[in-house]
Amino acid sequence: MDTTAPNYSTKVVRYFIIASLIWALAGMTIGVILAAQLYWPALNLDSEYFQFGRLRPLHTSGVIFGFVVNILMGTSLYIVQRTGQCEIFNSSLSWMVFWGWQLVLLLALISLPLGYTTSKEYAELEWPIDILIVIVWVLYAVLFFGTIAKRKVTHIFVANWFFAAFIIVIAMIFVVNNLEMPVSFMKSYSIYAGSQDAIVQWWWGHNAVGFLLTAGIIGMNYYFIPKVSERPIYSYRLSIIHFWGLVGFYTWAGTHHLVYSSVPVWVQNIGIVMSLILWLPSWGGAFNSAMTLLQNKQKLKSDYIMLFFFSAIIYYCLATFEGPLLAIRWFNMVAHNSEWIIGHVHSAALGWVGMSAIAVFYFFIPRLWGKTELWSPRLIKWHFWLAHAGVVIYAVALWVAGIGEGYMWLAQSDNGELVYSFVEAMNFKAPWLFLRFIGGSLFVFGLVLMTVNLYKTVTMPSTLIEKEA
Repeated sequence: MDTTAPNYSTKVVRYFIIASLIWALAGMTIGVILAAQLYWPALNLDSEYFQFGRLRPLHTSGVIFGFVVNILMGTSLYIVQRTGQCEIFNSSLSWMVFWGWQLVLLLALISLPLGYTTSKEYAELEWPIDILIVIVWVLYAVLFFGTIAKRKVTHIFVANWFFAAFIIVIAMIFVVNNLEMPVSFMKSYSIYAGSQDAIVQWWWGHNAVGFLLTAGIIGMNYYFIPKVSERPIYSYRLSIIHFWGLVGFYTWAGTHHLVYSSVPVWVQNIGIVMSLILWLPSWGGAFNSAMTLLQNKQKLKSDYIMLFFFSAIIYYCLATFEGPLLAIRWFNMVAHNSEWIIGHVHSAALGWVGMSAIAVFYFFIPRLWGKTELWSPRLIKWHFWLAHAGVVIYAVALWVAGIGEGYMWLAQSDNGELVYSFVEAMNFKAPWLFLRFIGGSLFVFGLVLMTVNLYKTVTMPSTLIEKEA
C-alpha cells in the first residue's frame, strides 16, 4: 500500500478562486449599472456599446460563466483531490482548462458589447466561442473524472456526485441547445424553430440554473459546510436522496417558463408538476445542510462564515418555494414577464449562490494562502449586514413592483378595455426600480469590503494578523 502523502495541486485552484472573485465584482458591478440605467435611461450615454441590450448578456455571462463556473471548477478540483486522497489527474491539463476558460470569458467580454449574439437566454455567445466552450468543458470533464479514477479510497464523497452531475448535464444541454447553422464567422441561426426552439432553450436555460447555480453550489457546500461547522454531514443518506431527487426531477421543470405560450399544454403541465415535486428534495437538502450547521450551535452564534452559509440555506428555501409557486398557472398569470420574476431570480442568485460563495471565499482563500485568521473580523460583520440589506431591499422592491405591475396589466374595465396604460405601469414601478439599484449597490459594496479584507489577509504576515473584537 502506498503511504506517500499526495502532492495536491492547489496553485491552479488559487487561480480559479481569484478569477471567480474578479468576475463576481465585474459581473455584479455591471448589474448595478444596468439597474441604474433602468431608472436613469440617460445613463445609456447614447452609445450602442453601453446600452442595456448589450450589457445585460455581459452581466449574466460574467456572473454565471465567470463568477460561478470559476468557483465551481476551482473548488471541484480541490475537493476531488482531497476526498479521493490523490493527486490531480494531470497538472498541465488543469492549466489548459483554466486558461481556456478565461479565453472564453475574454471573447464574451469583447463580442457581446459589439452586438454579436444568438439572442438566446444564457446562450448568447456565437458559434466559434461555443465550440471553444465545448472543447474546454470536455478537458475539464477528463480532468475531474480522471482524478476520481485515481482516488485511493473506495468511496466517492457526495460532493463529487453533485459536481459530476453538473459537468455531465451542462455538457448535454449546452450542446443540444446550441446546435446552429453558421452563416458567417460571427453569425448563426438555431436549427430549431418556433415552439421547438423555445422548449429546447428553456430545457437549457432552467437547467443551467439547476445544475450550475444549484447542483454545483450544493456540491461545494456539502464539503465546506461540514468543514466550517467542524461537524459531519447531518445525514449522509439524506444527501444521496437530495442528489437523486434533483437529478430525477429538475431536468423536466424548464417548461414552466412557457406557461400561457403556444407550447402544447401537456408540455407546460409537465413543467408545472415537476416544479412542485422539486419542493421535496430541495427542502430535504436544505434541512440537511441547516442541521449540519446547527450541530455546532455555539460556533454558529458568533462565526459569520457559518452565518453566511445559514443565510444561503434560508434563501435557498425561499427560492425553491417561490419557483414552484410561480409555476402554478394563477401566479404565473400575474408574474409572467413582470419584475416579480427578476426579484425571484436575484433573491436566489444573490441570497443562495452569492452568500454560499462569499462564505467559501472567507473560509477557503485564507487557507489556500496558509493563513489562520482573517485580517478584520469586524469587516466580515459589516459585510454580512450589507449583503442582507442588499438582498432584502432588492427582492422586496421587485416583488412589490412585479405584483403591482402584473395586476395593472390584467386590470380591465367593464367593457373590456385596459384600465392602465403602459406608461402608468412604468410610473408605478419607477420608485421600486430605484430601490433595486440601492439594494444591488449595497450588495456590491459588501463584496468590495470582502475583497479588501481578503487581500489584506493573504498579504499580511501570519504573525501580524490580529483578532478584532
